[in-house]
Amino acid sequence: MPLVQIRFVDERELSGALEALGADPRCHGFFHRKRETLCLQCLHVDTRAANALKQELLARGGDAAVHAHAIDRGVGESSVLLFGTLSQLRSLEDKLAAMPYWGLDALRRKLAEALSGLGRHRWSLPLPGGRTLPLGDRTRIMGILNLTPDSFHQESRLDSPDSCLARGEAMLAQGADVLDLGGESTRPGAAAVDPEEEIRRVAPAVRALRSRFPEAVLSVDTTKASVARACLEEGADLINDISGLTFDPDLASTVARGGASLVLMHIQGVPRTMQQAPHYENLLGEVAAFFGEQMARAAQAGLEPERVVLDPGFGFGKTAEHNLELLRHLEAFRPLGRPLLVGASRKSTLGTVLGQPDPADRLEATLAVTSLCAWQGVSLVRVHDVAENVRAARMVDAVRGVER
Repeated sequence: MPLVQIRFVDERELSGALEALGADPRCHGFFHRKRETLCLQCLHVDTRAANALKQELLARGGDAAVHAHAIDRGVGESSVLLFGTLSQLRSLEDKLAAMPYWGLDALRRKLAEALSGLGRHRWSLPLPGGRTLPLGDRTRIMGILNLTPDSFHQESRLDSPDSCLARGEAMLAQGADVLDLGGESTRPGAAAVDPEEEIRRVAPAVRALRSRFPEAVLSVDTTKASVARACLEEGADLINDISGLTFDPDLASTVARGGASLVLMHIQGVPRTMQQAPHYENLLGEVAAFFGEQMARAAQAGLEPERVVLDPGFGFGKTAEHNLELLRHLEAFRPLGRPLLVGASRKSTLGTVLGQPDPADRLEATLAVTSLCAWQGVSLVRVHDVAENVRAARMVDAVRGVER
């Protein structure tokens, strides 16, 4: 399981993490003083390894929180919170090379990957035809084009290639960096659409947009290899897979052969049933583990990591509290070293928080989420309302001192 970065928002959250870890309650106040130190979470560590990690970090001026009974081996394994500076953690990585026991060698490799990932802030996403999409320089906006009759936000629905072309042209003029076309609703409870119908809805619209805007970055929201293949042939650059390669085993190889890139999203379950009591033991750790596994699957199919964007799947098999936890801790996935996309536009969690059952009333909440994402350096935000979200992201980027 990959290491996860956690930036605790306050002492109460840190105390909750220490309690869940099983740490001695007497240590909480001591670790509160380390709350703003870089923290990496390791799950399911052999207690002998956990004790060694704590000892080695203490020797370097850092620290580690472990289960209260790790020291006397009253438990067989413990999760570990590693607290330290980058230099302290790099020194720990070096020392672990001389400790190939108790699972420490595998943990050293994970630590090395995490530290490398934390050093990545900019990417150049490869696109067909030798083009690229720069990511990480600022928060870019992906505009939603729904060629569906049943998408949850009624005003986003389009019924023809001509209406899609007109909406896409307007979004590009408003500052959209990517256009995301979908022919199958993935709202909770949505019924599946057969591939032929999905192709009929989307492929002509991709063709029209590519013809009118040859340099535009076009994404297709699909889980099906056949739909992806048809749309790549019409000029799509990016496939946005809400299943994270779990629905169609041929999708990754199809994207690779097309010279395109992939948005790999986390989902628990399928759209029809995903909101029926979703459950996680450790949300951030499980989403990160999913990303690690699916990126490896993509690589085996010929799609190298440099072509992958990660999406934690806001609203896909998650409760409102799960979604809020994701937004609080988008830094959790930085150790994976890939750009992040967030798609929360007008979704039900925003309505739950603000008491707005109608998606039409959730623009302000969407802008708040976009601003939060921009402040945290998220690479892409997927939205229905391009002009407003472009302005929000630009304002936050200006405060951050990001050049546009």
